[in-house]
Amino acid sequence: MADEWTLASETEHYFSERPRVPSQRRELHFLYKGTRLRMAVDRGVFASSSLDPGTALLIETLDPSPADRILDLGCGWGAIGIAAARAAPEGRVVLTDVNRRAAQLARTNLHNNGIENAEVRIGSGFDPVRDEAFDLIATNPPYHAGRELLLALLEETPRHLTSTGRLLLVGKGSQGIRFYQRWLTEHWSPEVEVRGRGGGYRVLEARTPRAPGPPTPPVRPERSPSPRERTTRPSSPRSS
Repeated sequence: MADEWTLASETEHYFSERPRVPSQRRELHFLYKGTRLRMAVDRGVFASSSLDPGTALLIETLDPSPADRILDLGCGWGAIGIAAARAAPEGRVVLTDVNRRAAQLARTNLHNNGIENAEVRIGSGFDPVRDEAFDLIATNPPYHAGRELLLALLEETPRHLTSTGRLLLVGKGSQGIRFYQRWLTEHWSPEVEVRGRGGGYRVLEARTPRAPGPPTPPVRPERSPSPRERTTRPSSPRSS
């Protein structure tokens, strides 16, 4: 039988700006690259009682360059963003979420784990980073918000990636991850890779879509000179 914590979380849309379910914080821990991270979690926030397996798989696939600029889109209580900040110590990480309770938890967790190269911003979608571009965008998006919202996010994502930037997206079969894999292949690039699998989840990596270049002019076959051209062609000067 589900406990009160689970029931309260399931009746609350974790992508609401202000969760109505009463706050009831608790603490959990998980290891990342040998470091024990201490996290505050709460009701009304995604994965309110444990680290979601899809998020855990995405964290396992994170491989940023040390100085990358990274966006944790829809950060929840901040697991992905904190892991990314530790993996890119010379870079900068921005964590965003529309849920104000989640954003406060993420700030608390940055502080509790001594993360100084990251910040949390509140807002929907890409609004908090409207004019910014990143080397890596990592997300476990709110699938329950509907396919229309997710496709709108994916359509906007390239505008927030550098020319060599990439997207890491995690989801499972019941959330339609194969549909999004096909969509990315058709609308971004055929070079969409499955970077991780486990427990029904897939982590997809999609590179910045390449803009179509100018059309290549047709190559015209070289024409052989006519007999007249061959006879009238000036001869090489002769030495005396």
